[in-house]
Amino acid sequence: MERTEISEYGEFGLIRHLTKDLKIVQPSTKKGVGDDCAVMAFGDAKSENRVLMTTDMLLEGIHFNLEYVPLKHLGYKAAVVNFSDIYAMNGTPTQLTVSLGISKRFSVEDIEALYAGIRMACERYNVDLVGGDTCASMTGLTISITCLGTAKADEIVYRDGAKLNDLICVSGNLGTAYMGLQLLERERLANAEQPDFAGKEYLLERQLKPEARRDILEALRKADVKPTAMMDVSDGLSSELLHICTQSKVGCCVYEDKLPIDFEAASLAEEMNLNIVTCALNGGEDYELLFTCSLDDYEKLIPIDDLYIIGHITKPEYGCNLIGRNGEELELKAQGWHAFDKAHS
Repeated sequence: MERTEISEYGEFGLIRHLTKDLKIVQPSTKKGVGDDCAVMAFGDAKSENRVLMTTDMLLEGIHFNLEYVPLKHLGYKAAVVNFSDIYAMNGTPTQLTVSLGISKRFSVEDIEALYAGIRMACERYNVDLVGGDTCASMTGLTISITCLGTAKADEIVYRDGAKLNDLICVSGNLGTAYMGLQLLERERLANAEQPDFAGKEYLLERQLKPEARRDILEALRKADVKPTAMMDVSDGLSSELLHICTQSKVGCCVYEDKLPIDFEAASLAEEMNLNIVTCALNGGEDYELLFTCSLDDYEKLIPIDDLYIIGHITKPEYGCNLIGRNGEELELKAQGWHAFDKAHS
């Protein structure tokens, strides 16, 4: 029997392969596989309200290292990354379920610390923790979270709505969470009694305790701006941009000198002999909002704090490109996190 390695497909290729023949049979399912969330409509057929659902799994040794990740921070992050998916659809997270696989090395107090972080995130974002499951694990700690949210049908933003000449915008800064991870790994390998984190607290916070950008959505609504396509930056800017362009059947042009990069992250990258632009494009785990919107909204976007216009949408035949500081044109490639790469197997 022929055997195909999962790494030949990659995470998203595997999902496409497994779901390519799926047919939606329930009238309540409005959007299935292929976006940050599934979209469903229940109850009154005329209701404009929709239910959003996303799920995420975190595995010890793959997605987190408990040598330097506190369990409370891990719980907080595990919840927030799911909230970020709901916000990426222009929705509001409302309920959360948590399922855990727990090995014998964890105590009740350990799981209490994990749940303290999850509960803190729920309280901060006004989300109800409504259920879940626990079971024994032979391989450490596994966390699986499902989040529900709500949105009006005409306010939901999908990945496939980007149009020619739309502006490309991103919140916050890019590559900072990745540099926080590099810092933690460096100090772990150094095995020093006193890790050198002085002056780099922001980098650690971005990696260990990210926040979902609810504030950006609120600012956009206040400015009467609705994005045409949107995602959150979990796997790296390049990867997310390529998702939007592929599903919208467009190309894009992004400018290197427009990428929002934090000074601390740039300084550490130089110290560690890393290219900060490469980190910004491919690092992942920033959980910022990446979206496109009409050129007509330009004047409305300018006053919004912590929001940056980094490029524009082009015709599909032009491809997806980064324009360097000297005008050179480089093809964007998805080089961020790939769950089934041979290097991770």
